[in-house]
Order: sequence, then C-alpha cells, then structure tokens
Amino acid sequence: MADNHTKETRSYNMSRIRAVNNKPEEKVRKYLFSCGFRYRKNDRRLPGCPDIVLPKYKTVIFINGCFWHKHDCPRFVWPSTNQEYWIPKIQRNAERDYSNTLQLKAAGWNVITVWECELKKDVFSDTMRKLIEQIKCGGVLN
Repeated sequence: MADNHTKETRSYNMSRIRAVNNKPEEKVRKYLFSCGFRYRKNDRRLPGCPDIVLPKYKTVIFINGCFWHKHDCPRFVWPSTNQEYWIPKIQRNAERDYSNTLQLKAAGWNVITVWECELKKDVFSDTMRKLIEQIKCGGVLN
C-alpha cells in the first residue's frame, strides 16, 4: 500500500509530533493536579525521562502512545509501508521501555504506564480512578 502523502508532506507531519507535553500527557497531568498531586515533568535524571514523577509516592508515570510503544490493543497496527524502517524502530522503543522499567524498579520506583487508548472519553474516568489507586497503593491493586 502506497503512502497517501508526498515525502515532504509526510516529513512535515512527522516533525509536528511532540515527544513531550503532548495532549495525552497534559490530560493526565491536569487531572492529577486537580486531585492535589504535585509532580515533576520529564525528569532526565531518571531512566526513560518519565512523563510524570511523583517523588512523594516514589512513583513515575509514562503516558505512551499505542503506536509508538507497541501496545497490544486494536489501535496498534504495523505500518504497511517502509516496514524495514518501522518494525525495528518500534521494536527498539518497546525494548527501551522494558529496560527503563527494570532500571526504575531496581532503584525502588513504582512504575505506571498509561496508554493512549486508556484516555479516550468512554474510559478516561475509570482509568484515572485506577491510576490514583495505583499511586496511593504503591502500584499494588487488589
């Protein structure tokens, strides 16, 4: 299947994708702040530069896009074009995520991943309720 965009248009579109302070991150941060949580953003001192760091709870939160981080959900579909580029890139992202999680856990951090698909309107409230429970319980849910 061919790309619907010219090389220049595709390049421009890709350049507009933000790595930090994107809408899913802002949505979670605003919710946590409204619930009284205080945090640091994108702390480069920690492996993986977590999107949200809650030092009081020794918890880090990654807000991951389903495509970029290879989530096992219907939103993730392997690209049909330029697979020799995309498959290794996405696999490296997933491997790096796993490695960063191991390093953070070894250092005593509670690591939580919130997926983009979990922030859709129909499931957002339930996702945030579970997130608050995970933060307060140190990641252990009954």
